[in-house]
This record gives sequence, structure tokens and C-alpha cells, in this order.
Amino acid sequence: MNYTGYTFTITPLQPATEILIAELGELGFESFQETETGLEAYIQTQDWNEDILDDVFALSSPEFTISYTFSEIEQVNWNAEWEKNFEPIQVDDKVSVIAPFHKKSGLEYEIIIEPKMSFGTGHHETTHLMIKHLLELDLTNKSVLDMGTGTGILAIFAEMKGAQPIDAIDIDEWCFINTEENIEKNNCKHITAYQGDASMLVSQKYDVIIANINRNILLNDMDIYNKCLNKGGKLLLSGFYTQDIPFLEERTKDLGLTIQKTYTRNNWVGLQLDK
Repeated sequence: MNYTGYTFTITPLQPATEILIAELGELGFESFQETETGLEAYIQTQDWNEDILDDVFALSSPEFTISYTFSEIEQVNWNAEWEKNFEPIQVDDKVSVIAPFHKKSGLEYEIIIEPKMSFGTGHHETTHLMIKHLLELDLTNKSVLDMGTGTGILAIFAEMKGAQPIDAIDIDEWCFINTEENIEKNNCKHITAYQGDASMLVSQKYDVIIANINRNILLNDMDIYNKCLNKGGKLLLSGFYTQDIPFLEERTKDLGLTIQKTYTRNNWVGLQLDK
């Protein structure tokens, strides 16, 4: 399949890049690469039209200066592209994230991820931070929700730590399919993947909820997460920057949630909140 690729030049980079990624994702863009000057974004050409960016808020906001170019890209073997650059990673010398073609590390936890076009190989700071939080929690027989699951990496790690049952939800069809593939690659038995968003959550209850998305979606859906979280439960949030903490903190206080632990990595944040 062919893709149309956009190169955005953005000033200031944040929060404009974060907002732009969220808006483009809703329009069907499937892959993003942050650069030193902005963002590269890709959408299947069959889903593209010349007016696709007309209603993108970030492009018309007086707070940002954003310019872009775009062109159609010839068919690319995306798996081969990421295989050239995907190196194994480790978290706290206990968790290894590898691709199917890598040698096993022998660490306590070995997660096999074939990301294709989905977000979440562990290389991004937010995924790394969520793994670090999960590593420290006792998840034995805990019910878990992984919201915005991407590749399914966090749901898979939760099962490795003894959690069950686990729901993994992502709005993107490609992520849903990729999650199911990675569930199978890791021989997981207690994860159910769904395509959708927080509106799917009605009466479900969880001991642990993981939401690694972006600040705006987190703020919008926080009330739903809180209603679905059992008393004494843990809410793990990431996908935002250190300067966003006051916005999240204000919202969590309104809901009766308490920030218990904060990890940062290259200005990205991972929070643990207790109910």
C-alpha cells in the first residue's frame, strides 16, 4: 500500500507536537516520528484527501507556528524499515523488550514485540516509564485495563507479572490487530483486545488502569477511569510532560485521587495515583 507523508516544522515544539499527533491520529494517520524541528506523519493514500487538514486546530492556533510539506511515498516494507533500527532495550536490568529476530537476553521478563506501525516498543520514554511503574507493583490476580494499548506491550507485561483478567483497548484498528499478534507471540492467555475508546467503559471495574495516551485525552477521560477503578486501585498515567503535571494534579484532586509516585525521563512523566 502507498502512503502520503507529511513533514511539519513546528514552533514551539511542545505542546504543539503532542496536540498535532492527537488530532492527526483521529484523522487516520498511522505513524509518527518526532524530529528536531517538528514531526513526520504518514497516512495511507487511500484514506487521504487534499482537504484532510482543514479542521486541524493546531494548524490555525495563534500559539503555534506550523508549516508543512507532503508527498506520496512509494510502497515501503515498514517491517524492514523498523528492523534496521530496532535495538533491544532493558528496563532496570529486569525487563527486556526484543523483536522476534533478536536473541533472548536471559532477564527475568522478556517481552517480544513486533510493532509494525503501532506505538509502543519500549523505546519511547512513556512506555519505559510505565514498565518501570508496573515492575514495582504486585499484580498477582489483579484486574487490569491498558487504555491506548498500542502494541499491547504493557498489557503483556502485566500478564507476565500475574495480572488477570486484562482488557487492552485502542481506537486504532492497526493497533488492535497488532496487539492480538503480540498477545499470541508472548503466549498470553488472559488478555482480551478491543478496538474502541473510553466510551466502551460502562460498568467494568479494575484494580489497575494504565493510560499512556496524551494530556488532553487523559484530562477528558479521567472521570471515566476513576469510576472504573476499584477502591484502593492504582491509576498509571503517562504521555505528557513535566510542565503538564499541575493540570493533571488539579484534576486528580477533584476526583479524590492521590499522586503516590512520579518518574520522569527526558522531560516525560509517568504518574502512579491511588484511589
